[in-house]
Amino acid sequence: MTKMYLLLLVACLFIVAYVPRLFPMLYFTHRKVPAWFSEWMKYVPVALFAALAFKDVFITHEHLDLAWNTKIVAMLLVAGVAYKTRSMAFSVLTGLVSVFLLSMF
Repeated sequence: MTKMYLLLLVACLFIVAYVPRLFPMLYFTHRKVPAWFSEWMKYVPVALFAALAFKDVFITHEHLDLAWNTKIVAMLLVAGVAYKTRSMAFSVLTGLVSVFLLSMF
């Protein structure tokens, strides 16, 4: 691979990643977003995070893993800490420490 090929590849990847973000920004800059759409968009980050997290917790090696799954225990600990403290940093730290400690047993 030549340097020119890599530069062209990076430029194309930039365009492919940037254009889908640019068009909605340009479209909604001068228009009012409907209230229902704005209300619906509040749930998108939570839904995406839940889909990614639950897949990682419950599925291992292409199988549903419910028995002896330490990630479920860690997830429940993190959910409790997040609900009680409302602290993202403390929740993440609890998750890291609990997964580490539970994986040792």
